[in-house]
Amino acid sequence: MPAVLIVVGYGLIPAYASSYLVEAILLPFLALSLAAVGLNLLTGYCGQLSLGSSAFMAVGAFAAYNFNLRIDGLPLPATMILAGISAAGIGVVFGLPSLRLRGFYLAVSTLAAQFFVQWALTKFGWFSNYNPSGVISAPHLIVAGFPLDGATGRYLLSVTTVIVLTAVVWRLVNSATGRNFIAVRDNETAARVIGVPVLRTKLLAFAISSFIIGVAGVLWAFTYLRTVEPAGFNLDRSFQILFIIIIGGLASMRGAFLGAAFIVVFP
Repeated sequence: MPAVLIVVGYGLIPAYASSYLVEAILLPFLALSLAAVGLNLLTGYCGQLSLGSSAFMAVGAFAAYNFNLRIDGLPLPATMILAGISAAGIGVVFGLPSLRLRGFYLAVSTLAAQFFVQWALTKFGWFSNYNPSGVISAPHLIVAGFPLDGATGRYLLSVTTVIVLTAVVWRLVNSATGRNFIAVRDNETAARVIGVPVLRTKLLAFAISSFIIGVAGVLWAFTYLRTVEPAGFNLDRSFQILFIIIIGGLASMRGAFLGAAFIVVFP
């Protein structure tokens, strides 16, 4: 099965897919799938409900824009990694309430991230290089000397990023760390009794989830829309990502992709 997916993903689609199929369906599907993988790690596997996913996408997108703008010669993969780290940092800060809050109250607290990030990106022009409209535009996409600005190039960048990070998450949830996530989700008290470091586990889940969602934000801005503004990362987007993992199934890697396909094909 993986071999078939590789043949389709790297052979048939680049060779035969129309520009419309790639740009209007596959690129948003891949970005939203990756965001759903990140949120599912936090909510599905660790049991921490978040309504701030769109904020972390925004942090990733605007961080990548600024890293690329202000550091000459920074490779695109490094830009994406730094953007993910920036989103992870914000995720940890707004994940701190999870140490004392649960369920609905935690979800409400994560709304602070959504509104704070949108406010900051709108209020401070530095983030958009003082563009009066607050809009940022994707740079030329080059990896190892190969230009990726065309639809096929952007698709290959997106699908490779999604495959790599999904594989990392799959490996993570099947490791001791993943078992800690599940233990915290199922029963925090019991997890603490058996020696699971609950507080550290929660913050780690927020950090990794936000990193992945931040990279998804880079794909959304750089490969799909190409120009974005803070208002594009609104609360509706956070609910959209949450609905994806609900439709596809919590704690399901496959479900993140099935849910994203449903949302993109039937908007």
